[in-house]
Amino acid sequence: MIALREAYQAGLLGRPNWLPNLIAGVIVGVVALPLAMAFAIASGAKPEQGLYTAIIAGLAVAICGGSRLQIAGPTGAFVVILADITARYGIAGLETATLLAGGMLLLLGIARMGNVIRFIPAPVILGFTSGIGMVIWVGQWPEFFGIASPASRHFHEKAWELLHTLPDLHLPTLLLAGTGLLLTIKGNRLPGLKRVPGPLIALLAVTLIQYFAQFDGVRTIQSAFGGIPQALPAFIAPDLSLSRILELIGPAFTIAMLGAIESLLSAVVADGMAGTRHDANQELIGQGVANLLCPLFGGFAATGAIARTATNVRNGGTSPLAGIVHSVTLLIILLLGAPLAGHIPLPVLAAILFVVAWNMSEAHRFVYTLFHAPRADIAILLITFVLTVFTDLVVAVQIGVILAILQFMRRMAGAVTVSAQSEPDLQHELAAMGRDSLPPGVMVFSIEGPFFFAAVEQCERALIATHTEPRQQIIRLRNVPFIDMTGLQTLEKIIRQLQARHIPVTVCEANPVVLGKMAKADLLELLGEDGYRTTLQAALSIQYPVTHGNKTQ
Repeated sequence: MIALREAYQAGLLGRPNWLPNLIAGVIVGVVALPLAMAFAIASGAKPEQGLYTAIIAGLAVAICGGSRLQIAGPTGAFVVILADITARYGIAGLETATLLAGGMLLLLGIARMGNVIRFIPAPVILGFTSGIGMVIWVGQWPEFFGIASPASRHFHEKAWELLHTLPDLHLPTLLLAGTGLLLTIKGNRLPGLKRVPGPLIALLAVTLIQYFAQFDGVRTIQSAFGGIPQALPAFIAPDLSLSRILELIGPAFTIAMLGAIESLLSAVVADGMAGTRHDANQELIGQGVANLLCPLFGGFAATGAIARTATNVRNGGTSPLAGIVHSVTLLIILLLGAPLAGHIPLPVLAAILFVVAWNMSEAHRFVYTLFHAPRADIAILLITFVLTVFTDLVVAVQIGVILAILQFMRRMAGAVTVSAQSEPDLQHELAAMGRDSLPPGVMVFSIEGPFFFAAVEQCERALIATHTEPRQQIIRLRNVPFIDMTGLQTLEKIIRQLQARHIPVTVCEANPVVLGKMAKADLLELLGEDGYRTTLQAALSIQYPVTHGNKTQ
């Protein structure tokens, strides 16, 4: 409840702030109405389940979340994965997976993993969101054009089947969908409707057209789902048997990861718009609570909704009160307007999802990245996009993240250098020590950058491959921020090989963290009494006898 407490401490819950948050909450609730139903239908659920999800998740995140401006509910990012889960395991399986995902999100927040999850690379996020947008767009063709839903599961087979059935489109359905699409995009530019959300204008207008025209063959919520119950949702106990949990643990993990990413991205967007600062870990806790509660009352997976959160900020929302009002608004609409919702044509919901898919695709960013990003990032973007569209969102995110990590390690390894420092390189440091030159036979090497597994080969090659037999070899670690186990093992190997050649080794200037790891790995014991010094000056002060080959003079 950090956001709620901070809002109270900042005076944002006081009477002067009630009206702007009330107005923002009502507006967001109205915007959420068509989206919640559209996302539910696209996910394989009933339209009222989308409303239940928006009401419960919006309330839970407003009270328990870490962003005072976050609006939670069903989102487009979930549609692809939820539709697949529903197709495989049924709506009961979706509810169980959501409950498990809620527990995972709660644990992630308690373990303070919020800041880590935000480090998913931008090409991966853009790749899978653009891919999701593409899948949603094609997935809404049957309702938009009034054609039969494809029997195939794979994207390319669905698209090919839909293209073949396009000539059999239902003209009244297409006209209603086209009208809805136009009003969704341009509706708020009509006189007197500037502050009315486009999706709401489209929903009302197309519903009225169908109500009075009564076009044959146009699917509505009533004809497709039997209408929306005018009542509160009943408690549902999900199946939590061990076999069911093991079966759904993978899909649940996907929901949790995608929900965490989406909610934290939404919170960052809100911070950028309003100048606030969210608590990432508390936000995950709030999302966890929401996803634990939603499936108990007929809902499904929810997360922070970027578009609705931005709408909240733009309309004057300043505190969690707006999120609470948003939920109350939807609840009132459910209890009072459910019978009217049965007349809503499905083509207008498909048109709204067309716009959602376009916004999710971020086509301008996608194209810009293709022409301006480094080649490795372009490759990661395209691979993630193609895998999202043609295989599976889980596979796409996993492979995208793995490729991004490998690319990062390659860049980090390339940033590590080992250089031999000659007297001209050390001129100023030697002068500060009162020296004109290095002692005879002393070689100084400096490692620059993290000494980790991806960089050990070049470090080992540079430090061991000396063509002379120096009297002393000094290894400077002052610019090594950290060292891992592989780096420690490599450093030990270097020291032993040099000592086997009777070349004394002195390591110096390690930071406290690196020094502590060296001590724990027994490297200080291996180096001996004179093997480590805190400064270069102290290392140069050690007196070693001059050697020729392996013979001491």
